[in-house]
Parts: sequence; C-alpha cells; structure tokens
Amino acid sequence: MRAVVVEQWGGPENLVEREVERPEPGLNEVLVRVHAAGVNPVDWKTRAGGALVEWGAVPAVGWDVSGTVAAVGPGVGVFRPGDEVFGMPLFPRQAGAYAEYVVAPARHLAPKPASLTHVEAAALPLAALTAWQALVDTADVRPGERVLVHAAAGGVGHLAVQIAKARGAYVIATASAGKHGLVRELGADEVVDYRAVRFEDAVSGIDVVLDGIGGETAERSLRVLRAGGRLITLPGPDDVPAARDGVRAVWMLVEPDHLGLREIAALVERGALRPVVGTVIPLAQAAKAHEIGERGRTTGKIVLTVV
Repeated sequence: MRAVVVEQWGGPENLVEREVERPEPGLNEVLVRVHAAGVNPVDWKTRAGGALVEWGAVPAVGWDVSGTVAAVGPGVGVFRPGDEVFGMPLFPRQAGAYAEYVVAPARHLAPKPASLTHVEAAALPLAALTAWQALVDTADVRPGERVLVHAAAGGVGHLAVQIAKARGAYVIATASAGKHGLVRELGADEVVDYRAVRFEDAVSGIDVVLDGIGGETAERSLRVLRAGGRLITLPGPDDVPAARDGVRAVWMLVEPDHLGLREIAALVERGALRPVVGTVIPLAQAAKAHEIGERGRTTGKIVLTVV
C-alpha cells in the first residue's frame, strides 16, 4: 500500500511516499481503507522530532482517519466490512493515518456521521475529541457559564466554540479580525481581536478558558477567571501556570474515545456541530500540507485525500 513516512526527523521535506506492507487486523482490531486523513499540529511537531509518540519500525505520522472497514479481526462485534467509520486510533502511539490502510482497535473508531463526506469527517476526530474532553469531561461546562476559547478559528478552536454553545454556554472567542465573521457564524456570542486589544482588558468573569496557545497566553488567562474558574491548556505540561486560589489550571492530552466520537457524531447529525475544512490536499503532497499548517494562518482543518 501507499503510505507517507518520515525518512528522518526534521522539516516537511522528510515526508515521503513509499510502498509499505499492508497491515493485518489482530484481536479486536479492524482494517480501515482510508479515504481521507486529517492534519493536526501534533503531526508536524512529531515529524520534527517530538517525543510524544511511540514510533514503530517505519515512522509514520497521522491519526485522524475517515474510511471504510475493509476487514475485521477476531472478537470484533461492533463493525463489519463495508461500514463507514471515523476516529483517532492509538494516540499517542503511532497510527500511520497518512496511508491507504490503517489498523485500529475497533473501539477507537465510531460510525461516520452520515451527513458528512469522508473529507469532512476526517477533520473531526483529534480536534473535536480534544474540545469535547476539555470542555465536557475535564471542565464540565454548564449552561449559562462563560467560556473563553482562544484561537477560535483554528482546528480545535472552531469546534470548541460549537461544543460550548451546544452545552448552553455563553462563548467569547479570540481570533484575528478577518475571521470574526466565521467565528460568530459558528456561535460565538463575542469575538475579541487579539491583535487590537489584550483579551484580559476586554473580558472578565470567565468560568472556563480553553487555551490552545500556551506560554504567555496561559498566564494571562488566569487573570480573567472568576473564583472557581477552570483553565484547560493544550500545548504541553510546561504551559500550565501556577494557579491562584480558587482557580484550577490543568494540562489535558486527548485520548481515543469511542463514546466521545459517538457524542460528537450526534451533535453533527442534529446540526449543532460542523467541521470547517480550509485546505484539501492529495496524500502525495503531505509535505505541502505540513508547510501550510506550520505557517499558522489556517482556518479550520487541513485534510489529505487518499482515494
């Protein structure tokens, strides 16, 4: 099968397409014929030599997949060949989603939302699960709470805005001025242009901050939280500031989640959640996808088409 692998750690030019052996599903695993693969910041960070991932014999990147079940291993009862599925298998272990086929534990996947194309579905798993696990499982956002979402037009942010709204929250988002229209369309009640004003001067009394930026942004976010507020930061454990009294600050790393995927699919099917796909690129041009992503100017998600 065709797969994009990492020849050596470093820049996007080290992503190359190769013919590799097609995997076979084992106990409780399924073989997925990949139609589309999502691209996430963790992909280029690990390609550059990041330490999060447990690499296999042939280093390969990518976790977001949408495709069709090609075969099932012994013990699998939830899927049959021909079923359309999406998910984020194995993270943070190597999955190798930039390929024609991928093997995944059956319960790291869920039925693909029928209303979405494979390209749209591939944009969801890692980013939507991150937003869901941060806002629902970790922060337990309640109706009427004030939620601040940083980088609200990005991969995680644009989904987090919608998930927070679906939970009944009042959503304040940060984004550059050119992206305010999209963020409002997705449900944000207020949008702050982070280039024109410091967000801590514009908002206060926040219950939950979802920070996908880290560093100084995480530190400044503590200032807008009320007593009992929660700061969820995503970039890494070193980005968690020392919390003041009455405020909780945590780092969260997303994990595979069959039930979470089903909840996300349900939101999609009732019209409360939609992925924004900013760029679609063929698998063979995965290096170009990483180059675009690393510029940090994307809206929504980048997706690779495989078939």
